[in-house]
Amino acid sequence: MTSDLVLIGYWWLIFFFLGLISFPLVSRILNIFFDKGWIASKVFSWILLSFIVFVLGYFHLLPFTQSSVLFVILLILIIMLLISKKKGLNEYRQVIRENAKVFVFEEILFFLSLAAWSLIRGFQPNIEGLEKFMDFGFVNSILRSEFFPPQDMWFAGESINYYYFGHLQGAVVTKLSGIDSAYTYNLLLGTIFAFAFSLTFSLSANLVFLLKKANNSLKKIGKKEILVAGLISAMLLTIGGNLHSTYYATIKGESDTYWYPDATRFIGYNPNNPNDKTIHEFPIYSFVVADLHGHMNDIPTVLLYLSVLVAFLVEIGKKTGKNKELNYFIFTLSLCLAAMYMTNSWDFPIYGGVLALAIFLVLIFGEKGKINYMRIFKSLISYGVPILLLSIVFALPFALEFSPMTEGIGFVNARSLLRQLLILWGFFLFYSVSFLIFIFWRLKNKKKLITGDNFIISLLIISITLLIIPEIFYVKDIYIAEYHRANTMFKLVYQSFVMFALAGGYILIRLKGFLEQNKYLQILFTLIFLVGFAGHMNYISYAIKGYYGELKPERYKGLYGLNFLESNKDDYEAILWLKENVKKQSVILEAVGDSYTMFNRVSSMTGLPTVEGWIVHEWLWRGGYDGPSARQADVKLIYEGEDEGVAKYLLKKYQVEYVFLGELEEEKYPGLVKERFAKLGEEVFSSGETKIYRLKL
Repeated sequence: MTSDLVLIGYWWLIFFFLGLISFPLVSRILNIFFDKGWIASKVFSWILLSFIVFVLGYFHLLPFTQSSVLFVILLILIIMLLISKKKGLNEYRQVIRENAKVFVFEEILFFLSLAAWSLIRGFQPNIEGLEKFMDFGFVNSILRSEFFPPQDMWFAGESINYYYFGHLQGAVVTKLSGIDSAYTYNLLLGTIFAFAFSLTFSLSANLVFLLKKANNSLKKIGKKEILVAGLISAMLLTIGGNLHSTYYATIKGESDTYWYPDATRFIGYNPNNPNDKTIHEFPIYSFVVADLHGHMNDIPTVLLYLSVLVAFLVEIGKKTGKNKELNYFIFTLSLCLAAMYMTNSWDFPIYGGVLALAIFLVLIFGEKGKINYMRIFKSLISYGVPILLLSIVFALPFALEFSPMTEGIGFVNARSLLRQLLILWGFFLFYSVSFLIFIFWRLKNKKKLITGDNFIISLLIISITLLIIPEIFYVKDIYIAEYHRANTMFKLVYQSFVMFALAGGYILIRLKGFLEQNKYLQILFTLIFLVGFAGHMNYISYAIKGYYGELKPERYKGLYGLNFLESNKDDYEAILWLKENVKKQSVILEAVGDSYTMFNRVSSMTGLPTVEGWIVHEWLWRGGYDGPSARQADVKLIYEGEDEGVAKYLLKKYQVEYVFLGELEEEKYPGLVKERFAKLGEEVFSSGETKIYRLKL
C-alpha cells in the first residue's frame, strides 16, 4: 500500500501543476467565487491539454508522444502568461496568498478523495468484467496512436466509432506521467471521483456564498452554511444512491440478501415486466463497478461547465454592455460543450438546454417593468449562438470521423409505476418541488430572484423533464424490444441525478433561511431533508461491500489491474511480451468473442488492433451486423479453414502481423490448424501451450 500511496502522490502532483498553469485564466473567469476556481483550473487544463493534443494529432502536426504533451503544456503556459500579462503575476501571487487557506482546504479535499477511491480500487483492481475490456482497450489504443483518430482495437483498419474523448483525456495524462496504463486505469477512476466530489463542493458552496453576497440581509448565512451546502451536494452526487436500498434493505428487512445493482435495475424487474427492462444508474454505482465509461468520464467537464455558467450568468445579469471578459466565458463554455459531445454525446443537448434556459431566466427576471420578449430573444441569441457555433467548430475533428449509432425516435410501449419513481426520485422531487413553490411565492410577491435561484430552477426543470421523456419517447438503437427504452432512460436520468444532487445543498440553505419565521415548518423541512439524505447515504455500504468485500488491510491487492490474467500464466506472459516488444500498432489475430467475456483480452490489454472483437459491441458501433459478422467468419477461416491459400489471402487483407494462439483460441476453434502459422511466419514467443507467431507474408 505504501508504494501505491507514492504513486497516488505523484499522480496528484501532476494535476496540481496542471491546475497552476491555467489558474490565471480560470481565476479571471471565476473571480466571483470565493475559491477563484482553484479546483476548476485543474479540469480546465486537463480538457484544454487533451483537446490541443487531439487537434494537433488529427491534422498530423504533432505525433502523440510524451515530448509532444510536454510541448503542448509549455504552449499553454505561454498563452496563460500572455493572458495574465496585463494583470501581472504579482497580482496572482497576491490572490494565492490571500486565499491560501481556502486553496489548501480544497487541495486536501481533492487529494483525500483521490487517495480514498484509488485505495478502495486497490481492494479489487482487476480490469475485467462488465465493459472494462472495452474502456481499457480504448485507452491502450489511443496510447499507441501516433495520430488521430485512434484505431478501433476490435475492428482493425478502422477508427474508433464511439465517444472516446474522455478515454483520450485518460491517455494524455497517462502518457504525461509515464505510468503503465494498468495502474492509471484505477488512478483515473480515483481522479474522476475526486473531481466529482471537490468540484461539486466548490460549486454548491459558491452558490450559497453568492447568495450571501447578493443579499446582505441573510446574516445567518456564514462559513458553516457555505461548508454544509458544499458537503451535502458533494456527498449526494458522489456517494449517494437512491432510496431503493433504504426501502428494501432497511424498511423491508432484506439487508442480508440485498444486492446493490438492483437499485439501478428496478423498473421492469420488480415487479417483473417482460416488455420493459430499464437502466437508471447514478455516479456511485459507476464508481463502484469501475467501467471507465463516457457518462462517468464526463462528470468533471459537466461540473466545470456548470461552474463557468454560474459566473457567466452573473456577468450577463450586470447589463453593463459589451464586456471583453465574456469572450473567455464563451470560449470555455464552448470547449466544455464540445468535450461533452466527444465524451458522452447525450450531455451536449442536455447542458445546452440548461444554458439556454438559465440565460432566458436571468434575462426575463432581470427586466424592469413590462417584459420585452423581443429584446430578451435577441439577447439570448447573441449569447447562445456564438457558444453553440464555436462548440460545433471545436467538435468537428471528432464529428467528421464519427457515424451516429441511433435510428430515430419512437413512443415507448411501457411506463414506470408511480411507487418506483418515488423510490428512485422521491427525495429529489421533495426538495425540488419545495424549492419551486418557494420560487413561485417570491415571484407572486414581486421578490427578486438572484442568479443562484435562476441557475437552480434551470437544473430542476431540465432534470424533471429528463425523468418525463423516457416515459413517453425513446431513442431507437439495436437493443431488443424489452430493452427499448433502457439506454434512453439511462443516459437521461443519470444527468438528472447529477443536477438534482448538485442543487441539494443550495436548496437546503435557501429554504431554511426562508422558513426562519416559521420554526415548525423549518424544523419539519429540515428533518425530512436529513432523513432523505441519510436514506441516500445508506446505499454506499451495500455497494462497496458487494463489489469490494471487507476493506481490511490484509485484503488489499494494489492498483495494478492485470493480476487477474495470472490465472492463465502463459497467456499473461504473452500479453506482457506484446506490450513490451511491439511498439507500433501492428494488427494481431485472436479469437472473436461475445461481449462481456474474457475473449479479446489481448487487443484490450495491449491496444493492438485485432480483426474482430466483441461482436455485439461492433454491431452497435458499425451500425449493422453484416461487417462484424463477415469478419467473424473470416477469422474462423484463418484459424480453422482447410484452404491455406484462403487463410493467407485473409491475413494479407487485414494486414495481420502477429497471430496469437492461447487457451481461448483453442476453446473457440477446436479445428485450429497450428502448423499453418509456423509455415507463414516465425514463432517469436512460446510459454506452455501459448504461442505468438510473427507472419512473413
